[in-house]
Amino acid sequence: MFSKKHAQRIRTILQFGTIWLVCGLVYSLLEKGLLGSIDHYPATGNPYHFKESIIINSIATFIMAIMQGLIEFYFLRKFFINLSFRKKIIWKTLIYVSIIILFILSLNSVYNSNALGISLFSAEVMQRNLLFIKTFSFWSIIIFVGFIVMLCLLFSEISDYIGHNVLTNFFNGKYHRSKTEERIFMFLDMRSSTTIAEKLGHVQYYKLLNYYYADMTNAILETSGEIYQYAGDNIIISWTLKNGLTDNNCLNCFFNIKRSLANQAEKYEEDFGLMPGFKAAIHCGKVTTGEIGVIKKEIIFTGDVLNTTDRIQNLCNEYNVDILVSDSLLPNIRLNDTYHAKEIGLCELKGKDEKVKLFTVWK
Repeated sequence: MFSKKHAQRIRTILQFGTIWLVCGLVYSLLEKGLLGSIDHYPATGNPYHFKESIIINSIATFIMAIMQGLIEFYFLRKFFINLSFRKKIIWKTLIYVSIIILFILSLNSVYNSNALGISLFSAEVMQRNLLFIKTFSFWSIIIFVGFIVMLCLLFSEISDYIGHNVLTNFFNGKYHRSKTEERIFMFLDMRSSTTIAEKLGHVQYYKLLNYYYADMTNAILETSGEIYQYAGDNIIISWTLKNGLTDNNCLNCFFNIKRSLANQAEKYEEDFGLMPGFKAAIHCGKVTTGEIGVIKKEIIFTGDVLNTTDRIQNLCNEYNVDILVSDSLLPNIRLNDTYHAKEIGLCELKGKDEKVKLFTVWK
């Protein structure tokens, strides 16, 4: 029904909803603790009922979360993509708070209209809104709302920086204790990167890498891949064994990236005078996964599978192919009529005693 990119956005919006809902419930409980048995708001004289307040706050905060998520991912984000982290947070917070002020005033009008049994557009409702704006309670709400907005934005931006799955795993504590799991890895490396860097200079080369990785992103998301590391012109993509084999995701990722970059060939030629090519290796095996570090934590994979994948990728030039797949993985992939495989043979890997049978694959 949804592409995986949109499904990811929907999950993040629902996480926004959770943050807003929890904060809204906390606000209602604090409000009840402060007001006690009072049946009205002292600042405005508006009637107060705890049950109604908690229901309205829950509905309102969840609606505001959905509003923020939709505006963020389908409108606002693209306009601030080139700003620094700090400027993004500040400008977006100001915009969202302005929108939410209008929303709160509308909600307050509806609440007063229902509570007093009068028209939504009556003078008394408008007057109560003006009184509400002048109170400390109104601005305390706005400050509280601004805090929630910033919290959601920080969650979203940090998620982009370190990876959504990584952030989720930190919160869940999935890898707080190391665990052994079987994963698929793809090491993808730009061809002739040193020559390209010398030709373009470091400023243009950096711009090229930004384009290059951005054009890969949708292909990785759509095949359930997780970006483990950027290492210069090398990107390491990982899947759980189940996710990587489902619908041939690990192979589809490579060919989708290839198609995505080919579609942008004109842009690369126009901006850089060249079209970057790449080569890749795909291999699977057991790794130990866990959190590491003290002042800077990171979830890392350790195991021979990473070294082996790196060495397999280095053989792409020797055999003049764009992709090499190990014998550990290929038998588990359903080639059907989509893919064709050719055996390269038993190959020696640098620093390894045991030879590995390799295949190249094409569509």
